Amino acid sequence: MKSVRARTSYQGVIQIVQFNLRSFIIAILGIGTVLVGSSFLSGPVRFMVMACAFPPLFWLAASLITSHYVYDRSELYKFNWIDDFLPVAPLKWINVHSGFDETSELLAAKFPHAESEAVDIYDAEVMTEPSIAIARQLKPSSSKATAARYNALPIETSSVDAAFLIFSAHELRHHHERVVLFTEIARILTPGGNIILVEHSRDLWNFLAFGPGVFHFFSEQTWRLAALGAALFLHTERSITPFVHVYNLRRTE
Repeated sequence: MKSVRARTSYQGVIQIVQFNLRSFIIAILGIGTVLVGSSFLSGPVRFMVMACAFPPLFWLAASLITSHYVYDRSELYKFNWIDDFLPVAPLKWINVHSGFDETSELLAAKFPHAESEAVDIYDAEVMTEPSIAIARQLKPSSSKATAARYNALPIETSSVDAAFLIFSAHELRHHHERVVLFTEIARILTPGGNIILVEHSRDLWNFLAFGPGVFHFFSEQTWRLAALGAALFLHTERSITPFVHVYNLRRTE
C-alpha cells in the first residue's frame, strides 16, 4: 500500500466541531441560559426548567463521543472492511464526493495498482447544508478531483469496476436526485461492477447519538428505494459500528 498521512487521534471529532461550530455554540448558549435562569426559581418549577437542559446536554455529549468513536476509533478509515465487498482489487475505480474528500488518498493506498479518479459533485444550489460549505472552506481536498454534475458524470459507459460514495450521497436531499446519481453510476459500471455506499442511517442508534441531527441522514429503506429506482440491487451489506452502514449495489443485468 502507498504511504499516506495518518489520521490524528482526534481528527474526526475536531472536524465535526469545526464544521458545525455554530450549532454547538447555540446549543451551549441555550443550555447555559436554561441553567442560569433556573437559579432564579425554586421548588418543582426550578427542577422542571433544569430538566429542559438535559436533552440538549445529553445529545451534545453523545454526538461528540459517537463522532470520536466512529471517525477516530473504529475500523472505518482503515478500509480493511472493503475486502468483504471487493475480494479482487478493481482495475479502475472512482470516488464520488460532495466537495469534502477524506478518502481518495486512502483508497489509492488500498488499491495502489488501480487506475483511479476522484469526482466532486458539489453543487451549492443543490447541496445547501451550511456544514458542507464550511468543510470545503476549512479543509480543501489534497486530492485533485474532476468537477462534475451529479446527473452527468464525465466518464465513459461501462468503464469503472467500483464506485465509492462515502458520506456523500446524502447531500442530495431529494429522492429523484439520488436516483439520477445512482443511474449515472450504474451507466459507467462494468458488468459485475460494484457501488460501495457508506452512510449513517436515520434509525434509533443515530437518534440516540445525534438527536434531531438524525434527520440529516436517510433510512436504510430510503437507500434501497433509490437503488431500486436506478435498476440496482443490493448485493451485500454490513454495518461498521451501530452507526454506519455499508451497501454494496450492483446493476440488474
